[in-house]
This record gives sequence, structure tokens and C-alpha cells, in this order.
Amino acid sequence: MNLEWIKCKGDEGDVWCELNTVDLTNSHFDNMEGVYIIWHEGESPATVRVGQGVIKERLQDHREDDKVQAYDHFGLFVTWASVAEQHRDGIEAYLAQELKPKVGERFPDVTPIEVNLPW
Repeated sequence: MNLEWIKCKGDEGDVWCELNTVDLTNSHFDNMEGVYIIWHEGESPATVRVGQGVIKERLQDHREDDKVQAYDHFGLFVTWASVAEQHRDGIEAYLAQELKPKVGERFPDVTPIEVNLPW
């Protein structure tokens, strides 16, 4: 399945959104449901968290999650894609399998649905 991963508008074009500063009050997030990936930069970039649900609510939760914020000093970034509910579990399972996030104990026990990664 091919997903459209979202970037933010920056001074020099599209850039990756910063988890802790992206404007969650923007109308873009109204009724936005799907999957997301949070990662950090630094010498050894890594995926911090993958998930699904109401994007605005989930990202707000992760802004307050000490386990996610422990990586803030590297710079936390996020991207998301709109996905129909019936595909979310399989896509989240695939993202967890491929990206091996540092935070997250449980992922859906379903057949993974392969998607394009944002990078």
C-alpha cells in the first residue's frame, strides 16, 4: 500500500515536522486519523515510536510521554499518513516490524500490511 507521508512547510520548502512544535490546532488535523512515525536525529538516528489513531490526540499524548521525550535532546520529528481504520493494525504491525521503535511494548498481532516508508 502506498501512503502519503506528511511534511511541514518550512522557509526552504517541505521539511520534517518537529513533534514538540507542530501546530496541532491547525485545521489539517481536524478528523485526521491514520498512522504515524516519531524518530530522532543525531549520530545514530532511530525510530522512537510508531502508532495509530486520531493523530492530533496521539501526538499530544507523546508530547507528555517521558519515554518519548527522553530522546528530545536529539531532536524529535514526526510524520503521519491518513489511513482507513480497517488497515491501521496491519500497517502499524509492519512499521513496528521494519522500524523497531525504541518505545512501545505492544503492537497489533495481525498480518503486517507492507507500506512505503517516508524516507
